[in-house]
Amino acid sequence: MGKVKGSKYFLNALYVCIERHTRAHTHTSSTATGLTLTPHQHLQVILLDFISLFKKPPYIQNQCKYLLTQDIVLRDKLFFLSVIQTEVPPLFVIEFLHRVAEMIQDYFGECSETVVKDNMVMVYELLEEMLDNGFPLATESNVLKEMIRPPTILRSVVNTLTGTSNVGDTLPTGQLSTIPWRRAGVKYTNNEAYFDVVEEIDAILDQSGTTVLAEIQGVVEACVKLSGMPDLTLSFMNPRLLDDVSFHPCVRYKRWESERVLSFIPPDGNFTLMTYHVNAQNLVDIPVYVKQSISFFEGGSGGRLDVTVGPKQTMRKTVEGVMVTVHLPKTILSINLTATQGSYTYDNGTKLLVWDIGKLNPQKLPNLRGSLSLQAGAPKPEENPSLNIDLKIQQLAISGLKVNRLDMFGEKYKPFKGVKYITKAGKFQVRT
Repeated sequence: MGKVKGSKYFLNALYVCIERHTRAHTHTSSTATGLTLTPHQHLQVILLDFISLFKKPPYIQNQCKYLLTQDIVLRDKLFFLSVIQTEVPPLFVIEFLHRVAEMIQDYFGECSETVVKDNMVMVYELLEEMLDNGFPLATESNVLKEMIRPPTILRSVVNTLTGTSNVGDTLPTGQLSTIPWRRAGVKYTNNEAYFDVVEEIDAILDQSGTTVLAEIQGVVEACVKLSGMPDLTLSFMNPRLLDDVSFHPCVRYKRWESERVLSFIPPDGNFTLMTYHVNAQNLVDIPVYVKQSISFFEGGSGGRLDVTVGPKQTMRKTVEGVMVTVHLPKTILSINLTATQGSYTYDNGTKLLVWDIGKLNPQKLPNLRGSLSLQAGAPKPEENPSLNIDLKIQQLAISGLKVNRLDMFGEKYKPFKGVKYITKAGKFQVRT
């Protein structure tokens, strides 16, 4: 593994809120101005070459350094990027930046500009351990938490009074282990393992309700708190429907290829065990139907909106958290609508209509209807807006994926085991 990074930056828009250099940097000159620039200013000069984050070359070469513009990771309006000095595989850089963002999320509960600024010292400590002189070193949560203790209110008070830091005094056990993702000597009074199967539906429906595109993005999240060194085997009832599967490093891939079971020694705590994809359209059961009509009158006098949402008869679980979002044309002056269930909000500046329905009742279908007024002299809109649907279904994996059993080897106690299923809407669009 070669050296891949010279500097790391976290940005909000074009504002650098934190930066770290893995070696001493000399001042560089801008060929455009002839001025001497610090590394911070040098990066800003490069960033000013961006016209848009979505209209940029794959890399920008400047002063013998490379800025991989396709390797920018966005988390909660915070950009993560690295400046490198030699060519490296882009996915390697992307994966490391994702690890940094996930570590901040794991330590502080969220990954945002405010969190980074409020915990800048600890973020620097994490970066120091994760990247050693340009080489990725410790990127596993269990190892880092032994070296740098997660922040707590009590620990912050003690550190302030005693002048100590969160940095550990001993070498983490995981660093010297063949299983770097799990620390040694883990003990719990209550041994438990929980798994959440979360699926998102990406779908496009046409005017008649026919499915144009449908696929499922799934993830298996785990929370494992088991003593000792347990060896787990998780099996599914119908694993053959899964496609494009990605695993946590703890999973034995050869066992999956041969038997379609997940065999692994789990990390301690929360982690993502597996992500998967289901693109067979006949396997994707759309949970709701939408009857809609958005029309505009000739001559630009106005229009009508009529939307009804209901659960399909095959849906045995309750559909909740239903929300319909519509970006109305810019020529809309005002709206006058009536909702039989839930409530709607309309922003006249952005022309955004949001109908918050809540839980669907099959016996009484929610309906939103009313009139749309256009600006005086405005022509009839050429295209009708699309509807974006948001929803959630508890205790259901829409793909039909089900956990069969979880077996544990290597330890004698009996852990408590639980599985939860959740289906959510991803990019769910209905054309009008």
